[in-house]
Amino acid sequence: MHPEKEPDLMRLYLRHCAFGFALSAVFVALILWRNVAGLGMLIAGSDVGWLAVFLLWFFNGTVFGSVQFAFMIMSQSDDDDDDDERGRLVPVRLAAHGPDNGR
Repeated sequence: MHPEKEPDLMRLYLRHCAFGFALSAVFVALILWRNVAGLGMLIAGSDVGWLAVFLLWFFNGTVFGSVQFAFMIMSQSDDDDDDDERGRLVPVRLAAHGPDNGR
């Protein structure tokens, strides 16, 4: 990568992590609203349900933010157009020998 084209990675990371945590909030809200696997009723009936909601949001936000950031970093790669004959795979036929043919 060229230094003049290199993005400010910290700003890029924080922006995509914020997007991942916002997406996580929507995801957790949908899980609780649709009562997936009884989680909505379980959390609503618990006295520490707020902790469960926070942990669901935090850990899903960590995963979603990391995936967003990784996707952005991997999509910035330069496309190599140097596909020549050295990089091609060529099938080779080999003779197979059974247990009694290989003596």
